Amino acid sequence: MRVHDRGRLSVVGAGGVGLSVAWRAACAGWRVRLHDPLPARGASWVAGGMLAPLTEGWPGEEDALVLNTDSLHRWPDFAAALSAGAGTDAGLGAAGTLVVGLDSADVGELAVLAEWLAARGRTVTELGRRELRERVPALAQGIRRGLDVPGDLAVDNRALLAALQAACLAAGVELVHEAVTDLAALPADQVVLAAGAGSPALVPSLPVRAVKGEILRLRHRRSVLPAPGCTVRGVVHGRHVYLVPRSDGIVVGATQHEVGEDRDVTVGGVRDLIADAEAVLPSIAEYELTEAIAGLRPMTPDNLPLIGRLDERTVAATGHGRNGLLLLPLTADAVLAELDGSPLPEAAPAHPRRFS
Repeated sequence: MRVHDRGRLSVVGAGGVGLSVAWRAACAGWRVRLHDPLPARGASWVAGGMLAPLTEGWPGEEDALVLNTDSLHRWPDFAAALSAGAGTDAGLGAAGTLVVGLDSADVGELAVLAEWLAARGRTVTELGRRELRERVPALAQGIRRGLDVPGDLAVDNRALLAALQAACLAAGVELVHEAVTDLAALPADQVVLAAGAGSPALVPSLPVRAVKGEILRLRHRRSVLPAPGCTVRGVVHGRHVYLVPRSDGIVVGATQHEVGEDRDVTVGGVRDLIADAEAVLPSIAEYELTEAIAGLRPMTPDNLPLIGRLDERTVAATGHGRNGLLLLPLTADAVLAELDGSPLPEAAPAHPRRFS
């Protein structure tokens, strides 16, 4: 039975953010239309799936640390409700993260991160060579120091997207496979803009830019050491690489290029990812390379998303950058709160008015 009818809601963009908002809004009583010519694709389809606010943090990004950590705490309940609503597993795992550095400068970067986190009450454990081998025996022999972050989660992004689509269907969301060119023309009482890197085409004042990221998907072969049981992030001569385990292998990512609307996978990008991943975990050289793909991250000038009301009819939920999947629960909660006229205090640092 549908709860009290709250009105007509159009959600523009059916990546992870748009799907999450549409599902939650339909459950809350909105009549939801979800607009996207290619639902469940875009940046969410390409994501590595790390839910890692601590290892994504860095000095100067204190608001992001608080926002991301808050959303991480919401993830278990979000995933449980999603699995129940979809009738399928949402893909959430709880393996933690191991961060490693190769040379002395890389190890110094880890020390800066650990000190900054400790000053904010977030504790990580520093590990030496022997302790690292105990955690992940397949690590390269040259790795000397690392950080253990046991509280991080990870999600299989494609299992998550499938679950979100199923939950939307079960909740009565109408999917419109068309691009939106004018928000004002939508027959809706309220509109949520969740179009990622495409958002400025609809609201030009939004400070969102596209940043290309390339990833690789590797399949485990029976003759090779299995994938680590946790996410492994490496700092390799100043470059960052992550290896996120999947049921059939590993996702390796991600490059970052300020090249605008470019989704081409480059030879240089693939080369760098393989070289850096192999420097951390040499056994990946024997994995099967099954996919190389690029997506466009929607970035903002301060690396915080844009979540909040733009006008009396329009709410923004865009600009999530590298942390779109991590921020799904908080974003959905914040958007529903805006639609109800009671903004979520925890989401205040992400309000679009900070750029006004």
